[in-house]
Amino acid sequence: MDNQHITVVYKWIAKEGKLGELSSIYADVTRAMQENESGALAVQCYVSEEENALYVRDEFQDAGALGFHLQSTAAAHFPALLEIAMPGPFYFFGEVPEPLKQATRQMGLSSEFGTRTSGFSR
Repeated sequence: MDNQHITVVYKWIAKEGKLGELSSIYADVTRAMQENESGALAVQCYVSEEENALYVRDEFQDAGALGFHLQSTAAAHFPALLEIAMPGPFYFFGEVPEPLKQATRQMGLSSEFGTRTSGFSR
């Protein structure tokens, strides 16, 4: 991972009885990202039936790829997601420009941002 990559880790808490629907929407989100977002490098989804929640980790090539995602796939699915789930915290790791930070806040996300200080990838 280079210094331009952005990782986003977040949680959606499903309304009662909606975890299956939430997982299904995220299968569509994942498919759309794979097919239409060349700057989306990876998406991983994890279900917690105990917490009635879906955890997601997205990897973006750079801020441009994150911006494209927010304007396209995220924007297209966000209304349906809000009908069946509550967004938990969204953690953005990497160099996220101020306009993108503002965009996440305008979406009503509980967003936190951190820049990389150390680490390694194999």
